[in-house]
Amino acid sequence: MSHTLEELASDVGGRVEGDATCVIENVASLASAGPRQISFYTGGKHKTALANTQAGAVILCDKHLSATTNNCLVVSNPLLAFALIAAKLNPVESKSGIHPDASVDETASIDASAYIGAQSVIGADVEIKAGVVIEPSCVVEQKCVIGENSFLHANVTLNHGTRIGKNTIIYSGAVIGGDGFGMANNEGRWIKIPQLGIVDIGDDVEVGANTTIDRGALDDTVIGNGVKLDNQIQIAHNVRIGDHTAIAGCVGIAGSVVIGRYCTIAGGVGITDQVQIADNVHITATSLVTQSITESGAYSSGTPLQENAKWQRNYVRFTQLDDIAKRLKRIETELKK
Repeated sequence: MSHTLEELASDVGGRVEGDATCVIENVASLASAGPRQISFYTGGKHKTALANTQAGAVILCDKHLSATTNNCLVVSNPLLAFALIAAKLNPVESKSGIHPDASVDETASIDASAYIGAQSVIGADVEIKAGVVIEPSCVVEQKCVIGENSFLHANVTLNHGTRIGKNTIIYSGAVIGGDGFGMANNEGRWIKIPQLGIVDIGDDVEVGANTTIDRGALDDTVIGNGVKLDNQIQIAHNVRIGDHTAIAGCVGIAGSVVIGRYCTIAGGVGITDQVQIADNVHITATSLVTQSITESGAYSSGTPLQENAKWQRNYVRFTQLDDIAKRLKRIETELKK
């Protein structure tokens, strides 16, 4: 599939500087792009790559226009325009029907435009709406609902009652709706608490590979519209994540946490149970959140990497802080006297 630079500019609301008839067939990085490919530039360390690129065109903003003699597509947000153009030049293959090796319960309701891949299992009373794609070896248990144009990559599991909105993508290995970690202690023995809620995922959500989202214990676990979840995230029972929040890989979220809208949570963050986080909160990598955050802003915790010998010295001093504080208080008391 190919388009002229002028056609692409019209699609993303940009303008062309250079040859508007330049034919673009695909996207590529600045370093590897050829005459029929388009790349993008947002500034910083890639300036040399921009100067040397063989790309047919480059997406950039006005302030970087003078840095290249290539054909340019000028927009206010180059990364967004690149994403839209990449999707246009690489459309998802449409397919429909039920593979003969799939197992589909007779009570399941599957739109004729949907696709069920080989070895997938569709349980009783499942609803699969128009344009849904379920790739091989997925398991969709009873009473699940999957909204229009959603896409399950191979080996996804939806446990019973899970609800998925429209245009949602779930990547391989994800398990949605497994039991939450609810236990009661009986004289040293753990007794399972039935997990009676479901997982309710909104529209335009992405769930990364091997991410797990537990069903609610009584109320539901809820993932809002437009939420983006990276790989290997653990979301415990009764968690609620607000619209358009993005969470990076290896984050662990304990039970009954409430996260607001438009938040970003970087990789390796841990959030303890019952914490509430306001809208527009940004938490940096490997932070540990043990208390609620009531105001928007950026938050961090943890000790940045240091040379080992220096870290060991600082750690020793850290263990001495309580004693130092007590000594200082005694000195201040003596000075006041």
